[in-house]
Amino acid sequence: MLNIRTASLVMKMKVIIVGAGFGGLSAAALLAKDGYQVKVIEKNEGPGGRASVYSDQGFHFDMGPSWYLMPDVYEHFYANFDKKPEDFFELDRLDPSYKIYFSQDEVVDVESELEKNYALFDTFEENGGEKLKEYLASAEKMYELSVKELLYKDYRTILDFLNGKMLMSGIRLNILENLEHFVDRKFESDEARKIVQYSIGFLGSSPKRTPSLYHIMSHIDLTMGVFYPQGGMRRVANSIYELAQSLGAEFIFNEPVEQIMVENGVATGVKTSNGTYEADLVLVNADYPFTEIELLDDKYQTYPATYWEKKVLAPSSMVAYVGIDREMENLVHHNLVLDKDWAEGFDTLFDPEKAAWPENPSYYVNIPSKTDRSAAPPGMDTLFLLIPLAPGLEDTEEHREKLYNYILDDLEAKTGENIRDHIVVERIFALNDFKDRYNAYKGTALGLSHTMRQTALFRPAHKSKKVKNLYYTGQYTHPGIGVPMTFISSEIVAKEINEEYGI
Repeated sequence: MLNIRTASLVMKMKVIIVGAGFGGLSAAALLAKDGYQVKVIEKNEGPGGRASVYSDQGFHFDMGPSWYLMPDVYEHFYANFDKKPEDFFELDRLDPSYKIYFSQDEVVDVESELEKNYALFDTFEENGGEKLKEYLASAEKMYELSVKELLYKDYRTILDFLNGKMLMSGIRLNILENLEHFVDRKFESDEARKIVQYSIGFLGSSPKRTPSLYHIMSHIDLTMGVFYPQGGMRRVANSIYELAQSLGAEFIFNEPVEQIMVENGVATGVKTSNGTYEADLVLVNADYPFTEIELLDDKYQTYPATYWEKKVLAPSSMVAYVGIDREMENLVHHNLVLDKDWAEGFDTLFDPEKAAWPENPSYYVNIPSKTDRSAAPPGMDTLFLLIPLAPGLEDTEEHREKLYNYILDDLEAKTGENIRDHIVVERIFALNDFKDRYNAYKGTALGLSHTMRQTALFRPAHKSKKVKNLYYTGQYTHPGIGVPMTFISSEIVAKEINEEYGI
Protein backbone atom coordinates (compact mmCIF):
# COMPACT_ATOMS: atom_id res chain seq x y z
CA MET A 1 0.00 0.00 0.00
CA LEU A 2 1.18 3.53 -0.78
CA ASN A 3 1.23 5.99 2.07
CA ILE A 4 0.08 9.58 1.51
CA ARG A 5 3.61 10.92 1.01
CA THR A 6 4.74 8.36 -1.53
CA ALA A 7 1.39 8.44 -3.34
CA SER A 8 1.73 12.21 -3.72
CA LEU A 9 5.30 11.82 -4.97
CA VAL A 10 4.34 9.25 -7.57
CA MET A 11 1.33 11.25 -8.80
CA LYS A 12 3.77 13.96 -9.83
CA MET A 13 6.00 11.57 -11.78
CA LYS A 14 5.40 11.55 -15.52
CA VAL A 15 6.18 8.24 -17.19
CA ILE A 16 6.38 7.89 -20.94
CA ILE A 17 6.16 4.36 -22.33
CA VAL A 18 7.40 3.88 -25.88
CA GLY A 19 5.35 1.18 -27.61
CA ALA A 20 1.97 -0.40 -26.90
CA GLY A 21 2.81 -4.08 -27.32
CA PHE A 22 1.97 -6.50 -24.52
CA GLY A 23 5.01 -5.24 -22.59
CA GLY A 24 3.98 -1.60 -22.88
CA LEU A 25 0.32 -2.28 -22.14
CA SER A 26 1.03 -4.38 -19.06
CA ALA A 27 3.61 -1.90 -17.74
CA ALA A 28 1.18 0.96 -18.30
CA ALA A 29 -1.52 -0.78 -16.27
CA LEU A 30 0.86 -1.68 -13.44
CA LEU A 31 2.41 1.79 -13.16
CA ALA A 32 -0.93 3.59 -13.50
CA LYS A 33 -2.27 1.42 -10.68
CA ASP A 34 0.61 2.63 -8.52
CA GLY A 35 -0.23 6.26 -9.20
CA TYR A 36 2.20 7.31 -11.93
CA GLN A 37 1.04 9.64 -14.69
CA VAL A 38 1.44 7.31 -17.63
CA LYS A 39 1.47 8.25 -21.30
CA VAL A 40 1.99 5.52 -23.91
CA ILE A 41 3.17 6.56 -27.37
CA GLU A 42 2.77 4.04 -30.21
CA LYS A 43 3.86 4.35 -33.85
CA ASN A 44 1.04 2.17 -35.21
CA GLU A 45 -2.72 2.61 -35.30
CA GLY A 46 -3.74 0.72 -32.15
CA PRO A 47 -2.68 -1.35 -29.16
CA GLY A 48 -1.10 -4.80 -29.23
CA GLY A 49 2.23 -4.37 -31.02
CA ARG A 50 2.89 -7.66 -32.77
CA ALA A 51 -0.49 -8.77 -31.40
CA SER A 52 -2.41 -6.25 -33.48
CA VAL A 53 -5.25 -7.23 -35.80
CA TYR A 54 -5.81 -7.30 -39.55
CA SER A 55 -9.44 -7.26 -40.69
CA ASP A 56 -10.83 -7.51 -44.20
CA GLN A 57 -14.31 -8.42 -45.53
CA GLY A 58 -15.44 -9.86 -42.20
CA PHE A 59 -12.28 -11.90 -41.63
CA HIS A 60 -10.30 -11.02 -38.48
CA PHE A 61 -6.70 -12.16 -38.08
CA ASP A 62 -4.45 -11.97 -35.03
CA MET A 63 -1.32 -10.75 -36.79
CA GLY A 64 1.14 -12.26 -34.33
CA PRO A 65 0.73 -14.43 -31.20
CA SER A 66 -1.94 -17.10 -31.58
CA TRP A 67 -1.24 -19.58 -28.73
CA TYR A 68 -2.60 -18.99 -25.22
CA LEU A 69 -0.24 -20.95 -22.95
CA MET A 70 0.80 -20.69 -19.28
CA PRO A 71 -2.64 -19.67 -17.95
CA ASP A 72 -1.14 -19.35 -14.48
CA VAL A 73 0.94 -16.36 -15.63
CA TYR A 74 -2.14 -14.60 -17.02
CA GLU A 75 -3.93 -15.24 -13.72
CA HIS A 76 -0.94 -13.88 -11.80
CA PHE A 77 -0.92 -10.71 -13.91
CA TYR A 78 -4.63 -9.94 -13.64
CA ALA A 79 -4.51 -10.66 -9.90
CA ASN A 80 -2.43 -7.49 -9.53
CA PHE A 81 -5.70 -5.68 -10.16
CA ASP A 82 -7.93 -8.07 -8.19
CA LYS A 83 -9.16 -9.42 -11.50
CA LYS A 84 -9.21 -12.73 -13.37
CA PRO A 85 -8.83 -13.41 -17.11
CA GLU A 86 -12.46 -14.54 -17.15
CA ASP A 87 -13.49 -11.02 -16.13
CA PHE A 88 -12.41 -9.91 -19.62
CA PHE A 89 -12.84 -12.86 -21.98
CA GLU A 90 -14.17 -16.40 -22.22
CA LEU A 91 -11.39 -18.98 -22.16
CA ASP A 92 -11.74 -22.35 -23.89
CA ARG A 93 -9.37 -25.31 -23.56
CA LEU A 94 -8.73 -26.76 -27.01
CA ASP A 95 -9.31 -30.45 -27.66
CA PRO A 96 -7.43 -31.68 -29.52
CA SER A 97 -4.69 -29.29 -28.52
CA TYR A 98 -3.29 -29.50 -32.04
CA LYS A 99 -2.83 -31.77 -35.04
CA ILE A 100 0.57 -32.83 -36.39
CA TYR A 101 1.39 -33.90 -39.93
CA PHE A 102 4.60 -35.93 -39.88
CA SER A 103 3.88 -36.81 -43.52
CA GLN A 104 0.86 -37.07 -45.78
CA ASP A 105 0.24 -40.58 -44.45
CA GLU A 106 1.08 -40.04 -40.78
CA VAL A 107 -1.19 -37.58 -39.00
CA VAL A 108 -1.84 -37.51 -35.24
CA ASP A 109 -3.88 -35.46 -32.82
CA VAL A 110 -2.26 -34.38 -29.57
CA GLU A 111 -5.11 -34.48 -27.09
CA SER A 112 -5.95 -32.41 -24.03
CA GLU A 113 -6.15 -35.62 -21.95
CA LEU A 114 -2.74 -36.89 -20.91
CA GLU A 115 -3.83 -40.54 -20.84
CA LYS A 116 -4.60 -40.37 -24.55
CA ASN A 117 -1.17 -38.90 -25.22
CA TYR A 118 0.51 -41.66 -23.21
CA ALA A 119 -1.32 -44.14 -25.44
CA LEU A 120 -0.20 -42.18 -28.51
CA PHE A 121 3.45 -42.36 -27.44
CA ASP A 122 3.05 -46.13 -26.96
CA THR A 123 2.36 -46.32 -30.69
CA PHE A 124 5.63 -44.55 -31.42
CA GLU A 125 7.97 -46.77 -29.41
CA GLU A 126 8.08 -49.41 -26.71
CA ASN A 127 7.12 -47.98 -23.28
CA GLY A 128 6.58 -44.61 -24.96
CA GLY A 129 3.82 -43.67 -22.53
CA GLU A 130 5.96 -44.39 -19.47
CA LYS A 131 8.82 -42.43 -20.98
CA LEU A 132 6.50 -39.47 -21.55
CA LYS A 133 5.28 -39.66 -17.93
CA GLU A 134 8.85 -39.51 -16.65
CA TYR A 135 9.73 -36.70 -19.05
CA LEU A 136 6.73 -34.62 -18.02
CA ALA A 137 7.42 -35.22 -14.32
CA SER A 138 10.89 -33.78 -14.85
CA ALA A 139 9.46 -30.88 -16.86
CA GLU A 140 6.91 -30.09 -14.17
CA LYS A 141 9.59 -30.07 -11.48
CA MET A 142 11.75 -27.70 -13.48
CA TYR A 143 8.77 -25.48 -14.31
CA GLU A 144 7.81 -25.10 -10.65
CA LEU A 145 11.41 -24.33 -9.76
CA SER A 146 11.65 -21.81 -12.62
CA VAL A 147 8.51 -19.96 -11.57
CA LYS A 148 9.68 -19.82 -7.95
CA GLU A 149 13.39 -19.15 -8.45
CA LEU A 150 13.92 -17.82 -11.98
CA LEU A 151 11.11 -16.21 -13.95
CA TYR A 152 9.89 -13.45 -11.62
CA LYS A 153 13.34 -12.36 -10.44
CA ASP A 154 15.73 -9.96 -12.09
CA TYR A 155 19.44 -10.71 -12.40
CA ARG A 156 22.28 -8.23 -12.31
CA THR A 157 25.21 -10.47 -11.33
CA ILE A 158 26.11 -14.12 -11.80
CA LEU A 159 25.55 -14.65 -8.07
CA ASP A 160 21.93 -13.56 -8.47
CA PHE A 161 21.45 -16.25 -11.12
CA LEU A 162 23.32 -19.12 -9.53
CA ASN A 163 21.56 -19.14 -6.19
CA GLY A 164 21.71 -22.34 -4.19
CA LYS A 165 18.39 -23.87 -5.21
CA MET A 166 18.75 -23.06 -8.90
CA LEU A 167 22.34 -24.20 -9.08
CA MET A 168 21.85 -27.54 -7.30
CA SER A 169 18.63 -28.35 -9.14
CA GLY A 170 20.24 -27.31 -12.38
CA ILE A 171 23.07 -29.74 -11.87
CA ARG A 172 20.63 -32.57 -11.17
CA LEU A 173 18.52 -31.71 -14.19
CA ASN A 174 21.46 -31.06 -16.54
CA ILE A 175 20.65 -27.47 -17.49
CA LEU A 176 23.99 -27.18 -19.30
CA GLU A 177 23.00 -30.00 -21.66
CA ASN A 178 21.23 -28.98 -24.86
CA LEU A 179 17.62 -29.98 -25.41
CA GLU A 180 18.31 -32.14 -28.45
CA HIS A 181 20.80 -34.34 -26.58
CA PHE A 182 18.53 -34.46 -23.53
CA VAL A 183 15.52 -35.59 -25.59
CA ASP A 184 17.55 -38.12 -27.58
CA ARG A 185 18.47 -39.81 -24.29
CA LYS A 186 14.80 -40.05 -23.32
CA PHE A 187 13.10 -41.14 -26.57
CA GLU A 188 14.00 -43.25 -29.59
CA SER A 189 11.31 -42.49 -32.16
CA ASP A 190 11.34 -39.53 -34.51
CA GLU A 191 7.68 -38.78 -33.71
CA ALA A 192 8.13 -38.65 -29.92
CA ARG A 193 11.24 -36.53 -30.21
CA LYS A 194 9.56 -34.01 -32.47
CA ILE A 195 6.46 -33.66 -30.28
CA VAL A 196 8.49 -32.82 -27.18
CA GLN A 197 10.80 -30.48 -29.10
CA TYR A 198 8.56 -28.60 -31.54
CA SER A 199 7.41 -26.11 -28.87
CA ILE A 200 10.93 -24.76 -28.56
CA GLY A 201 9.90 -22.70 -31.58
CA PHE A 202 7.88 -20.56 -29.16
CA LEU A 203 11.27 -19.50 -27.75
CA GLY A 204 12.69 -18.75 -31.17
CA SER A 205 15.37 -21.38 -30.90
CA SER A 206 16.47 -24.85 -32.07
CA PRO A 207 16.84 -27.96 -29.89
CA LYS A 208 20.61 -28.11 -30.31
CA ARG A 209 21.04 -24.46 -29.23
CA THR A 210 18.60 -24.46 -26.32
CA PRO A 211 19.41 -25.51 -22.72
CA SER A 212 17.56 -28.62 -21.60
CA LEU A 213 15.91 -26.68 -18.79
CA TYR A 214 13.50 -25.51 -21.47
CA HIS A 215 11.96 -28.96 -21.63
CA ILE A 216 9.54 -27.17 -19.29
CA MET A 217 7.77 -26.27 -22.55
CA SER A 218 6.39 -29.82 -22.69
CA HIS A 219 4.81 -29.38 -19.25
CA ILE A 220 3.36 -26.05 -20.40
CA ASP A 221 2.00 -27.60 -23.58
CA LEU A 222 0.97 -31.16 -22.70
CA THR A 223 0.13 -30.90 -19.00
CA MET A 224 -1.12 -27.33 -18.50
CA GLY A 225 -2.94 -27.33 -21.82
CA VAL A 226 -3.59 -25.11 -24.84
CA PHE A 227 -6.33 -22.49 -24.54
CA TYR A 228 -8.09 -19.94 -26.71
CA PRO A 229 -9.58 -16.61 -25.57
CA GLN A 230 -12.81 -15.87 -27.42
CA GLY A 231 -12.10 -12.84 -29.58
CA GLY A 232 -8.50 -13.96 -30.07
CA MET A 233 -5.24 -12.65 -28.64
CA ARG A 234 -6.37 -9.22 -29.80
CA ARG A 235 -9.07 -9.43 -27.14
CA VAL A 236 -6.39 -10.07 -24.51
CA ALA A 237 -4.44 -7.02 -25.71
CA ASN A 238 -7.58 -4.89 -25.70
CA SER A 239 -8.47 -6.02 -22.18
CA ILE A 240 -5.17 -4.70 -20.84
CA TYR A 241 -5.51 -1.53 -22.91
CA GLU A 242 -8.94 -0.96 -21.37
CA LEU A 243 -7.63 -1.80 -17.90
CA ALA A 244 -4.74 0.67 -18.22
CA GLN A 245 -7.09 3.40 -19.45
CA SER A 246 -9.46 2.79 -16.54
CA LEU A 247 -6.53 3.44 -14.20
CA GLY A 248 -5.67 6.74 -15.87
CA ALA A 249 -3.08 5.80 -18.51
CA GLU A 250 -3.20 7.91 -21.67
CA PHE A 251 -2.50 6.48 -25.14
CA ILE A 252 -1.31 8.21 -28.29
CA PHE A 253 -1.31 6.26 -31.58
CA ASN A 254 0.09 6.86 -35.06
CA GLU A 255 3.00 8.84 -33.62
CA PRO A 256 6.49 7.31 -33.98
CA VAL A 257 9.08 8.20 -31.35
CA GLU A 258 12.15 9.58 -33.10
CA GLN A 259 14.48 10.28 -30.17
CA ILE A 260 14.84 9.70 -26.45
CA MET A 261 16.06 13.03 -25.12
CA VAL A 262 18.87 12.74 -22.57
CA GLU A 263 20.69 15.47 -20.63
CA ASN A 264 23.68 14.64 -18.45
CA GLY A 265 22.74 10.97 -18.28
CA VAL A 266 19.09 11.60 -17.41
CA ALA A 267 16.17 11.03 -19.80
CA THR A 268 14.05 14.18 -20.04
CA GLY A 269 11.41 12.88 -22.45
CA VAL A 270 10.94 11.88 -26.06
CA LYS A 271 10.76 13.56 -29.43
CA THR A 272 8.12 12.23 -31.83
CA SER A 273 6.98 12.97 -35.36
CA ASN A 274 4.56 15.52 -33.87
CA GLY A 275 6.61 17.21 -31.16
CA THR A 276 8.21 16.60 -27.76
CA TYR A 277 6.93 15.16 -24.49
CA GLU A 278 8.63 15.71 -21.15
CA ALA A 279 8.97 12.87 -18.66
CA ASP A 280 10.55 11.99 -15.33
CA LEU A 281 11.04 8.42 -16.47
CA VAL A 282 11.06 6.63 -19.84
CA LEU A 283 10.15 2.97 -20.24
CA VAL A 284 10.69 1.36 -23.64
CA ASN A 285 8.65 -1.50 -25.09
CA ALA A 286 9.75 -0.78 -28.66
CA ASP A 287 12.31 -3.00 -30.37
CA TYR A 288 15.35 -2.97 -28.05
CA PRO A 289 18.16 -2.81 -30.66
CA PHE A 290 16.26 -0.19 -32.70
CA THR A 291 15.85 1.93 -29.57
CA GLU A 292 19.50 1.69 -28.55
CA ILE A 293 20.92 2.26 -32.02
CA GLU A 294 18.43 4.74 -33.49
CA LEU A 295 16.80 6.62 -30.59
CA LEU A 296 19.81 7.22 -28.34
CA ASP A 297 23.04 9.12 -28.91
CA ASP A 298 26.09 6.86 -29.10
CA LYS A 299 27.36 7.76 -25.63
CA TYR A 300 24.10 6.68 -24.04
CA GLN A 301 23.86 3.27 -25.70
CA THR A 302 24.30 0.39 -23.26
CA TYR A 303 24.18 -2.01 -26.21
CA PRO A 304 25.62 -0.51 -29.42
CA ALA A 305 25.32 -2.03 -32.89
CA THR A 306 28.39 -4.24 -32.32
CA TYR A 307 26.61 -5.97 -29.42
CA TRP A 308 23.56 -6.93 -31.47
CA GLU A 309 25.64 -8.11 -34.42
CA LYS A 310 27.08 -10.89 -32.24
CA LYS A 311 23.76 -12.13 -30.87
CA VAL A 312 21.73 -15.15 -31.95
CA LEU A 313 18.43 -13.80 -33.19
CA ALA A 314 15.16 -15.67 -33.10
CA PRO A 315 13.67 -16.34 -36.53
CA SER A 316 11.55 -14.07 -38.60
CA SER A 317 8.69 -15.56 -40.59
CA MET A 318 6.51 -15.25 -43.62
CA VAL A 319 2.86 -15.13 -42.60
CA ALA A 320 -0.04 -15.50 -45.01
CA TYR A 321 -3.41 -14.21 -43.83
CA VAL A 322 -5.94 -16.07 -45.98
CA GLY A 323 -9.71 -15.93 -45.84
CA ILE A 324 -11.61 -18.64 -47.73
CA ASP A 325 -15.31 -18.96 -48.55
CA ARG A 326 -15.61 -22.49 -47.20
CA GLU A 327 -14.74 -24.36 -44.01
CA MET A 328 -11.69 -26.62 -43.78
CA GLU A 329 -12.87 -30.09 -42.75
CA ASN A 330 -9.58 -31.89 -42.12
CA LEU A 331 -7.75 -29.35 -39.96
CA VAL A 332 -8.26 -28.21 -36.36
CA HIS A 333 -7.55 -24.91 -34.59
CA HIS A 334 -3.74 -25.45 -34.39
CA ASN A 335 -1.92 -27.56 -37.00
CA LEU A 336 1.79 -28.32 -37.40
CA VAL A 337 3.31 -29.67 -40.60
CA LEU A 338 6.75 -31.00 -39.68
CA ASP A 339 9.31 -31.68 -42.38
CA LYS A 340 10.92 -35.12 -42.24
CA ASP A 341 14.42 -33.61 -42.15
CA TRP A 342 13.72 -30.77 -39.78
CA ALA A 343 17.33 -30.61 -38.59
CA GLU A 344 18.22 -29.20 -42.00
CA GLY A 345 15.38 -26.73 -41.55
CA PHE A 346 16.90 -25.48 -38.29
CA ASP A 347 20.21 -24.96 -40.10
CA THR A 348 18.53 -22.62 -42.60
CA LEU A 349 17.23 -20.61 -39.63
CA PHE A 350 20.24 -20.45 -37.33
CA ASP A 351 23.42 -21.25 -39.26
CA PRO A 352 24.69 -18.03 -40.92
CA GLU A 353 26.50 -20.15 -43.52
CA LYS A 354 23.30 -21.97 -44.52
CA ALA A 355 20.67 -19.28 -43.95
CA ALA A 356 18.31 -19.18 -46.92
CA TRP A 357 14.68 -19.18 -47.94
CA PRO A 358 13.62 -22.78 -47.26
CA GLU A 359 12.88 -25.38 -49.93
CA ASN A 360 10.88 -27.89 -47.84
CA PRO A 361 9.96 -26.07 -44.64
CA SER A 362 8.03 -27.09 -41.59
CA TYR A 363 5.13 -24.70 -41.07
CA TYR A 364 2.15 -23.87 -38.88
CA VAL A 365 -1.53 -23.42 -39.78
CA ASN A 366 -3.86 -21.62 -37.39
CA ILE A 367 -7.63 -21.59 -38.04
CA PRO A 368 -9.15 -19.58 -35.17
CA SER A 369 -12.60 -19.71 -36.79
CA LYS A 370 -12.71 -23.39 -35.75
CA THR A 371 -13.23 -22.14 -32.18
CA ASP A 372 -14.31 -18.53 -32.65
CA ARG A 373 -16.95 -17.97 -35.33
CA SER A 374 -16.52 -14.21 -35.01
CA ALA A 375 -13.15 -14.65 -36.76
CA ALA A 376 -14.81 -15.26 -40.13
CA PRO A 377 -18.16 -14.80 -41.88
CA PRO A 378 -20.62 -17.72 -41.56
CA GLY A 379 -19.55 -20.82 -43.48
CA MET A 380 -16.03 -19.46 -44.03
CA ASP A 381 -12.61 -19.88 -42.41
CA THR A 382 -9.62 -17.73 -41.51
CA LEU A 383 -6.23 -19.32 -42.21
CA PHE A 384 -3.02 -18.05 -40.64
CA LEU A 385 -0.05 -19.75 -42.35
CA LEU A 386 3.34 -19.21 -40.73
CA ILE A 387 6.69 -20.34 -42.14
CA PRO A 388 9.83 -19.55 -40.06
CA LEU A 389 12.60 -17.66 -41.86
CA ALA A 390 16.13 -16.68 -40.92
CA PRO A 391 16.38 -13.00 -39.93
CA GLY A 392 18.32 -10.73 -42.23
CA LEU A 393 17.45 -12.52 -45.49
CA GLU A 394 16.72 -10.58 -48.64
CA ASP A 395 12.95 -10.28 -48.89
CA THR A 396 11.63 -10.13 -52.46
CA GLU A 397 8.27 -10.70 -54.12
CA GLU A 398 9.78 -13.63 -56.01
CA HIS A 399 10.85 -15.34 -52.77
CA ARG A 400 7.45 -14.73 -51.20
CA GLU A 401 5.47 -16.02 -54.18
CA LYS A 402 7.59 -19.18 -54.54
CA LEU A 403 7.29 -20.07 -50.84
CA TYR A 404 3.59 -19.22 -50.65
CA ASN A 405 2.78 -21.38 -53.66
CA TYR A 406 4.79 -24.26 -52.20
CA ILE A 407 2.86 -24.06 -48.91
CA LEU A 408 -0.53 -23.97 -50.63
CA ASP A 409 0.43 -26.94 -52.84
CA ASP A 410 1.72 -28.91 -49.87
CA LEU A 411 -1.24 -28.10 -47.62
CA GLU A 412 -3.77 -29.01 -50.30
CA ALA A 413 -1.95 -32.30 -50.96
CA LYS A 414 -1.74 -33.25 -47.27
CA THR A 415 -5.32 -32.28 -46.38
CA GLY A 416 -7.02 -33.21 -49.65
CA GLU A 417 -8.85 -29.86 -49.56
CA ASN A 418 -9.15 -27.15 -52.20
CA ILE A 419 -7.92 -23.81 -50.91
CA ARG A 420 -6.83 -21.81 -53.96
CA ASP A 421 -10.22 -21.71 -55.64
CA HIS A 422 -11.89 -20.39 -52.49
CA ILE A 423 -9.59 -17.52 -51.48
CA VAL A 424 -11.46 -14.30 -50.67
CA VAL A 425 -8.80 -12.43 -48.67
CA GLU A 426 -5.05 -12.77 -49.06
CA ARG A 427 -2.17 -10.84 -47.50
CA ILE A 428 1.50 -11.76 -47.14
CA PHE A 429 3.63 -10.38 -44.28
CA ALA A 430 7.37 -11.09 -44.10
CA LEU A 431 10.78 -9.70 -43.10
CA ASN A 432 10.45 -6.26 -44.66
CA ASP A 433 7.04 -5.84 -43.03
CA PHE A 434 8.42 -6.74 -39.59
CA LYS A 435 11.07 -4.07 -40.11
CA ASP A 436 8.64 -1.42 -41.35
CA ARG A 437 5.78 -2.02 -38.93
CA TYR A 438 7.69 -2.92 -35.76
CA ASN A 439 11.20 -1.55 -36.39
CA ALA A 440 12.29 -5.17 -35.89
CA TYR A 441 16.05 -5.66 -35.98
CA LYS A 442 16.91 -7.62 -39.14
CA GLY A 443 13.23 -8.41 -39.44
CA THR A 444 13.15 -10.82 -36.49
CA ALA A 445 9.64 -11.78 -35.46
CA LEU A 446 10.54 -12.60 -31.86
CA GLY A 447 13.77 -10.95 -30.68
CA LEU A 448 16.68 -12.83 -29.11
CA SER A 449 16.81 -16.61 -29.18
CA HIS A 450 16.97 -18.52 -25.87
CA THR A 451 20.48 -19.92 -25.90
CA MET A 452 22.39 -20.53 -22.67
CA ARG A 453 24.30 -17.30 -23.24
CA GLN A 454 21.06 -15.42 -23.82
CA THR A 455 19.06 -16.60 -20.80
CA ALA A 456 18.24 -14.72 -17.56
CA LEU A 457 21.27 -12.63 -16.55
CA PHE A 458 22.61 -12.84 -20.10
CA ARG A 459 19.67 -11.08 -21.76
CA PRO A 460 19.64 -7.28 -22.18
CA ALA A 461 18.95 -5.51 -18.89
CA HIS A 462 15.68 -3.95 -17.76
CA LYS A 463 17.52 -0.79 -16.76
CA SER A 464 19.93 1.24 -18.87
CA LYS A 465 23.48 1.40 -17.58
CA LYS A 466 24.06 4.76 -19.27
CA VAL A 467 20.82 6.64 -18.61
CA LYS A 468 19.68 6.87 -14.99
CA ASN A 469 15.89 6.80 -15.56
CA LEU A 470 15.59 4.71 -18.73
CA TYR A 471 14.02 1.24 -18.50
CA TYR A 472 13.01 -1.56 -20.86
CA THR A 473 10.32 -4.23 -20.94
CA GLY A 474 9.37 -6.86 -23.48
CA GLN A 475 10.65 -9.97 -25.20
CA TYR A 476 14.31 -8.96 -25.41
CA THR A 477 14.63 -8.73 -21.64
CA HIS A 478 14.41 -11.46 -18.98
CA PRO A 479 12.53 -13.78 -18.91
CA GLY A 480 12.18 -13.62 -22.69
CA ILE A 481 9.98 -14.47 -25.65
CA GLY A 482 6.22 -14.99 -25.49
CA VAL A 483 3.19 -13.08 -24.23
CA PRO A 484 3.36 -14.52 -20.68
CA MET A 485 7.05 -13.63 -20.50
CA THR A 486 6.34 -10.00 -21.41
CA PHE A 487 3.83 -9.82 -18.56
CA ILE A 488 6.51 -11.05 -16.17
CA SER A 489 9.06 -8.63 -17.63
CA SER A 490 6.71 -5.73 -16.89
CA GLU A 491 6.05 -6.96 -13.36
CA ILE A 492 9.81 -7.09 -12.78
CA VAL A 493 10.49 -3.63 -14.16
CA ALA A 494 7.51 -2.04 -12.36
CA LYS A 495 8.85 -3.46 -9.10
CA GLU A 496 12.32 -2.08 -9.86
CA ILE A 497 10.90 1.37 -10.62
CA ASN A 498 8.93 1.40 -7.38
CA GLU A 499 12.01 0.33 -5.42
CA GLU A 500 14.13 3.00 -7.14
CA TYR A 501 11.70 5.75 -6.28
CA GLY A 502 11.10 4.74 -2.70
CA ILE A 503 7.70 3.09 -2.91
